[in-house]
Amino acid sequence: MAIPLRPSDVLNWSVRTTSAMVSVPGRVLDLLGAAESVVARANELVRRTDEVISDATEAVADARRVTADVEEQVAAARPLMRFVEEFSAHEVTAAIKLVDELPRLAAHLSDDIMPILATLDRVGPDIHELLDVAKDVRQAILGIPGFEFLRRRGEDKDEEREK
Repeated sequence: MAIPLRPSDVLNWSVRTTSAMVSVPGRVLDLLGAAESVVARANELVRRTDEVISDATEAVADARRVTADVEEQVAAARPLMRFVEEFSAHEVTAAIKLVDELPRLAAHLSDDIMPILATLDRVGPDIHELLDVAKDVRQAILGIPGFEFLRRRGEDKDEEREK
């Protein structure tokens, strides 16, 4: 058995149907706007992804270049590393002390040694002869019996004079 429809029911149904039909174009436009927004965001995401891929590709290329440089440097340093491995702790300490003295050494070289070297072509033979004589005199003095005692005694007197 069918329920009889009243005219107000038909009117209400007609109004709702008409309202729904009238709202369809607006809802379709909203849906199209949302779809366009999604497409725009997807395009932006693709563009940014392309940039990230490009940057990553450059980073990989840079890393390969750095790795190649490091391998080249390590290969070049191998002889030096073998040399360094043969250093004893005493030799390392001595090398550090030498490096600490380099400023003084450089100053003495510039101020004292280099001017003398400039004149060696004129005085070289005389200096060699003097050095030989000085060595002979030193050996003769060191060979004198009791010299060590006399040297210490002289040092003691020098210390007394300095006071």
